[in-house]
Amino acid sequence: MSEIIKVGMADLKACKSPDGVTTLGLGSCVGIAIRDPIAKVGGLAHVMLPDSTQIENNSNKFKFADTGIEELVKQVIALGGNKSRFEAKIAGGAQMFAFQNKSDMVRVGERNVEASKKKLKELGIPLKAEDTGLNYGRTVIFYPENGNFVIRSAGKPEKTI
Repeated sequence: MSEIIKVGMADLKACKSPDGVTTLGLGSCVGIAIRDPIAKVGGLAHVMLPDSTQIENNSNKFKFADTGIEELVKQVIALGGNKSRFEAKIAGGAQMFAFQNKSDMVRVGERNVEASKKKLKELGIPLKAEDTGLNYGRTVIFYPENGNFVIRSAGKPEKTI
C-alpha cells in the first residue's frame, strides 16, 4: 500500500514508488520534484529562499534553492537513483502580495524560480514542466513512479504536469 509523505516548509523528502510526496502552501516558495524514471525513486524539496550565500547562519540546507536541490539529489541517489536519468518539475514561486516596489526583497517567488532553474541546469537535470508565478498558492503531490506532479489551488481546477 502506498503512502503520501508530507514535506514541511524548508524541508525535503525522498521516496520509492509507489509512495508519493506532498507539500502544502507553496506561495513564494518553490516545490522542486526530482525523479529517476527507471528506478522509480524521487523526492520533493520545499525551498523558501533562492541563495544560501546571502544569509548568515544558514544551517538549514533545505531552506534554500541552491543547497536544497543539491541535498535532494543526494537523497534520491541514496535510494538508488542515477543522476544521469534525473528529470525535474517545479511549482510555486508566486507573487503573493501586490507591491508597487519592484525591489528584489519583494520578488522572492520570482527569484526562487530563477535560482531553482539555475541549479537544475548546473547539475544537468532537465526541467520537464513547471507551474510557477502568478498570484496564488499551490499544494502539490508528486509521484516518482509516473512523474505526475498534481497541483491544487483554491478556486482553480486541479492540474497535473
